[in-house]
Amino acid sequence: RMAAAPPSYCFVAFPPCSKDGLVVFGKNSARPRDEVQEVVYFAAATHDPGSKVECTYIEIEQVPKTHAVVLSRPSWLWGAEMGANEHGVCVANEAVVTREPASESEALLGMDLVRLGLERGATAREALDVIVALLEEHGQGGNYYEDGSSCHAFQSAFLIVDRNEAWILETSGKYWAAEKITEGVKCICNQLSLTTKIDAEHPELRNYVRSQGWWNDDTDFNFSEVFSLADDHLACCSGRESLEKQGGDVSAQTMIDVLRDKDSGVCVDSESFLTTASIVSVLPQDPSFPCVHYFTGTPDPSRSIFKPFIFVDDVKLVPKVQSPSFGDDDPAKKIPRFQEKPDRRHELYKAHEWARSLLESDQDKGQKLMRIMLDLEKQGLEAMEDILTRTEILDPAEVVDLFYDCVDTELKFFK
Repeated sequence: RMAAAPPSYCFVAFPPCSKDGLVVFGKNSARPRDEVQEVVYFAAATHDPGSKVECTYIEIEQVPKTHAVVLSRPSWLWGAEMGANEHGVCVANEAVVTREPASESEALLGMDLVRLGLERGATAREALDVIVALLEEHGQGGNYYEDGSSCHAFQSAFLIVDRNEAWILETSGKYWAAEKITEGVKCICNQLSLTTKIDAEHPELRNYVRSQGWWNDDTDFNFSEVFSLADDHLACCSGRESLEKQGGDVSAQTMIDVLRDKDSGVCVDSESFLTTASIVSVLPQDPSFPCVHYFTGTPDPSRSIFKPFIFVDDVKLVPKVQSPSFGDDDPAKKIPRFQEKPDRRHELYKAHEWARSLLESDQDKGQKLMRIMLDLEKQGLEAMEDILTRTEILDPAEVVDLFYDCVDTELKFFK
């Protein structure tokens, strides 16, 4: 039996479940406990004809123009667990296990496809088209973890969201199906969830499953039933109930509360896995307002704070949430890979380790620190609320240092 996929959770809420014409997106990234996740920004760029892009394991053709992106990613790889682009597209991925063994041979990782979709798609549908075209051309495969002793390969599912709609895209090898969402609350986790409502699919999908003997036309085509291992696709998404309980009031704060919830299992803190980073994005349906993306950049959202980022030109880079770069000497880039594990901790991660030991050794001091931190987060949320409700257009100068300043203030509290 294959190892279980890490139990990450992704959510999206549309009006009428969410507040004031906002689409709210969130993800907890559950990964191996000691893995460091960084938050990185790449500006929009133009590329020469014929140029290539080096993904985690393979090189592929670059496109003439890539959009600006902000990503939360395990710092050893090229792609991302989750992120957003300058056009208000958000993508998150889930590792899933299907009845088809995932390929161990190096190809694109699901996480590479997250970044490629964001860099190349100006809408959710465009990002989906980019991902499935690349899947067809290059396939998916390779080690999901920085582990030299064994290969952990998975298939991928994606939640792709923009201001107007979301797509749930689920894949097995190069085959895929997708469902379009425009209202209510949706959750995806580490199992297949698509059933009979399929709005787009691989042109050969049904022929392929017929040829495998997994389905004949006697019954409605149910993607999860056809592709899941026995009974694997039943229990999913305890978090959805918490969001649905909110009535029509899902906001950034609500989403943050859901991601912090350990009792529901949404905030993973187990022997092998930890929520190593989280994201919440607020996408106003009215395009005259900016999208706001909140990142923790640190493990365990119940002990981290969500810091806002808004796309503007010349946004200030934040080296304190970026891991050190090892260039070509990185053990992730040498063959055989992962023969050693360098120290990838960034400054904010190290500060959090110190705070965590304080929380554990001196509860009063720790709780006081946590209260100060949450107060800081609340100020950020209120300032963003103000930006999203005022009538005048946002002055980019106001937010060019936004994420930088939040990280800086957080570090000052720790010192």
